[in-house]
Amino acid sequence: MKEKIFLTRTLHDFAIKELKKNFQVEIHKGKIPIPQSTLKSKIKNVDGLICFPYDKIDKKIIETAENLKVISTYSVGYDHIDTQFAKEKKIRVGYTPEVLTDATADLAFGLLIDSLRRISEGDRLIRKGKWKQIYGAYDYVGLDLQEKTLGIIGLGRIGKALAKRAKAFNMKIIYHNRKQITKGQERKLGVKYATFDKLITQSDIISIHVPHTKETNGMFNMKIFKKMKNDAFLINTSRGKVVNEKDLTLALKQKTIAGAGLDVFEIEPIRKNHPFIKLENIVLAPHVGSSTKETRGKMAEITVKNLILGINGKKPIYSIGY
Repeated sequence: MKEKIFLTRTLHDFAIKELKKNFQVEIHKGKIPIPQSTLKSKIKNVDGLICFPYDKIDKKIIETAENLKVISTYSVGYDHIDTQFAKEKKIRVGYTPEVLTDATADLAFGLLIDSLRRISEGDRLIRKGKWKQIYGAYDYVGLDLQEKTLGIIGLGRIGKALAKRAKAFNMKIIYHNRKQITKGQERKLGVKYATFDKLITQSDIISIHVPHTKETNGMFNMKIFKKMKNDAFLINTSRGKVVNEKDLTLALKQKTIAGAGLDVFEIEPIRKNHPFIKLENIVLAPHVGSSTKETRGKMAEITVKNLILGINGKKPIYSIGY
């Protein structure tokens, strides 16, 4: 009998076709994200699970699964999965890191340019019919990117890709990482290591590229915003919970910092009356860091490969813990 696979949401046609060649496939077609009660009932007898970053795959869910061999998540992040408990239960966990590096770095740099040059703000202004005259010497001015100091928090794959883009714009780049890279790598990337406090106080733009953990939860709060330059910008394409949104809202309102560009939020989608929506000095994107046609296709391909490997008792291409 064919093994059973459950998807919390559908994937590309080619991916579903590939899965159906070898497995019994069931796809959730209801509310997104899938309700926990539904997931509990569906996961009980399946051999493989394909999930998404907003699906909570915690200990209670994993305990329900009687035959589960592999969890394959369609994402680079895996903080939504209790990977430690999955390892204890001998369940493999696959994810999709490298393929979305460039797409996410592009978006981070796009948010950076948009924030400094006020592109989205200008778009809103025109659409609302508020562009009444040709701007003069002091009207509607943005900022140059050249010679600005970009501080990168977390110099992993995406952080390094962002550094390459910033270097092309003649920006000064400093970074903070748990572990300093080699001097040779620093020279190649055109970056300099800085302590966290030095990066916070000296950067004109700070871009966050860290996973969400107990240590990083709410790490950007009012205490940090007050240390930043009052003309500095914050960019976040990592995880929403790394930033305290109440504190950021207040910092933007009070001009403690100049602006922000966000692709991720504490709760997604954000509500219609979220305080961010009324602020002019923030650029908002709907968590689309990896959302290019090419990247999403590659992610689906790897998600399926990870699942097939795990079902067959082999390590996924990109594996967590086991």
